[in-house]
Amino acid sequence: MNYHQYIPVDVINGKGTRCTLFVSGCEHQCRGCYNQATWRCDSGFVFDDAMEQRIIDDLNDTRIVRKGLSLSGGDPLYGPNADAILRLVKRVKQECPDKDIWLWTGYTLERFTSKQRDILNYIDVLIDGKFEQSLKDAKLLWRGSSNQRVFEVDEALRRQKISIKELRIA
Repeated sequence: MNYHQYIPVDVINGKGTRCTLFVSGCEHQCRGCYNQATWRCDSGFVFDDAMEQRIIDDLNDTRIVRKGLSLSGGDPLYGPNADAILRLVKRVKQECPDKDIWLWTGYTLERFTSKQRDILNYIDVLIDGKFEQSLKDAKLLWRGSSNQRVFEVDEALRRQKISIKELRIA
């Protein structure tokens, strides 16, 4: 997997102060996407053990209270990214259990592959759906278009008993 950008102190992409990783690779290529530079899998930098360790170290750094990790892109759930993302989210949950994980994807929950469902077991907030330029709304929090959904990932959602509980956005 490659990543396009890493922001160790971010207050835009989710609640609280966060670490944010923008991965490379996206098959959706939504018209009007604000992050087109991330579409190619080979753009950016190789996500290696050193980068993974940096994220863990930053999340555990007590000088800045970080609430968690945000994963965006590109698309973290894009096929070539899935193994590295699964390894990362498992590690974050193991080594930083007090941190939450937010993940943005153009895929919709109902159509997740088995690997994408595995990743769902380790995240706390999911923002799903392709960006639709015709539904763009600058007033929306944490999403660009009104078709995109924000979910608190709970046990029912993880088991795919989708009594979809969308996150209340104040």
